[in-house]
Amino acid sequence: MALTTAPDPTRPDPGSVRARADRRGPGRARHSEGLAGYVFLSPWLIGLMGVTAIPMLLSLYLSFTNYDILTPFSEVQWVGLANYERMFTADPSYWHAVRVTLTFALIAVPLKLAAALGVALLLNRAWRGVGLFRGLFYLPSLLGGSVALAIVWVNMFNRDGAFNSLLSLFGIQGKPWVNDPDWALETLMVLAIWQFGAPMVIFLAGLKQVPTELYEAASVDGAGRFRQFRNVTLPMLSPVIFFNLVLETINGFQGFTAAFVLSNGTGGPVDSTLMYTLNLYITGFTDLEMGYASAMAWVFLLAIAVITAIFFSTGRFWVHYSDGEDR
Repeated sequence: MALTTAPDPTRPDPGSVRARADRRGPGRARHSEGLAGYVFLSPWLIGLMGVTAIPMLLSLYLSFTNYDILTPFSEVQWVGLANYERMFTADPSYWHAVRVTLTFALIAVPLKLAAALGVALLLNRAWRGVGLFRGLFYLPSLLGGSVALAIVWVNMFNRDGAFNSLLSLFGIQGKPWVNDPDWALETLMVLAIWQFGAPMVIFLAGLKQVPTELYEAASVDGAGRFRQFRNVTLPMLSPVIFFNLVLETINGFQGFTAAFVLSNGTGGPVDSTLMYTLNLYITGFTDLEMGYASAMAWVFLLAIAVITAIFFSTGRFWVHYSDGEDR
């Protein structure tokens, strides 16, 4: 009786793809795998080059020219640093837009993060129906910077809007908030603060990671709720606070849609909502000074990069990680 041996599972079938690749040699096999990887990456690489990298390099070149969209590209004149010199020394509307944007970001971002953290603390409990409230508080963030939301907001804060109707119930005389230069920017701030859902969810995730043993130890030591929040919650939540601070600061500087809708694309009333990005849009697509607008865009990019670098360089003094290492 002939004995048959079972095939070795570790040895590839001579007709398999792996066996054929082994016969070709490891070098050719790795080359084929690498080529296949680049083929799958090619849509993303084409998009990166065509939509991001090449337009960025082109805008950098245009920032040193007097390109105005209507002029043929072959007739564009090189002006060197004239656009940047004009920006910093001869354009008062530029510095006004910088002041408006800084005011918006310095007020709206901290208040938005405070609201997000406060609501996250309230919802970090096993209450009945808490999931429903989490969804309701997160819902405004799903709308994002939509035009429809901005239109609704403008109608709410008009003279005959819902907000003035609410004030009239308490005998308070309302005003056209969106048309008042003293209050138009504040209405945009309230809209930005109201959309605190995204950082709230991130804060909730961070709060879930704080060990309950730390609160129990602090309670045994006689710490009340405020001391537990200051000495336990904030230090353990500092990486999440840092993350939200960086993202929301960048988003605050990039505000555009609400300001555009509220002012009909002019930055009014009396330039009170002339955000940096709106001023850039007006310069490039209304005044057709695309070369100057490109210079503004690059200064904006560098400013955000510097602010982000400052956050990361100072973060090591107040951001604490659970592994005991400050980065």
